[in-house]
Parts: sequence; structure tokens; C-alpha cells
Amino acid sequence: MRIALSLDPAITVSLSQGVAFDCQSCGACCFYSADWPRFSTEEDEQLDRIPLELVAADQSGMRCEGARCSALTGEVGKHTACGIYDLRPDVCRACMPGGDDCLMARTAHGLPVS
Repeated sequence: MRIALSLDPAITVSLSQGVAFDCQSCGACCFYSADWPRFSTEEDEQLDRIPLELVAADQSGMRCEGARCSALTGEVGKHTACGIYDLRPDVCRACMPGGDDCLMARTAHGLPVS
């Protein structure tokens, strides 16, 4: 298996099966569940840098419109970006292209997974 990683700013994993997991053209994980972009291990200083209008009313995570994170820009499956990429929560940083969470979100959006 051949894996090519480019971790910042556009994360890409290419597998020999032919599917490229490119976060900037996907964004499925950011439009999957309002429960995903939760704050858990961040320091208060990290959280204070996230614009208040992007924080959930109960301050437990990122504000979402339905299942879509409010920081997500663009159209899922075409071209997306995180409006606060450098400030995004730890859980967002932990979601890796081609990982179980990624594949689950891609499947929910009808995007190829293999």
C-alpha cells in the first residue's frame, strides 16, 4: 500500500485503491453530526481564541447549523475549508483522512470510501 501524506494546510491521503482523501475537497466530517465538534482537551486559552459566534450556546463545542459546523465553508465533496483552521478544536485535528470517522462521514454524504 502506498500512502502519501500532506498534513498542512490540505491533508491528503492517497491509497493504492485509487481513492484520495483530500480534506479540502471533502469536508464530510464537518457536516456529519453536531455532536462531533466538541471541546474536551483544549486549554481555556485555546477556546478563548475561537470567535464567540462559532461557539455553541452551551459552550460545549462548535456551533452547528443542523449537522454542519458553522466554521465550515464551501460545498461538501467539492471544495471546503475550515474558517478557523489554526484555531479548530482538538477533536477536529484528531479526525484523520481515511480513518474510521472520516469513512463514516464520507459514507453518510455518498462520497467514495474505497
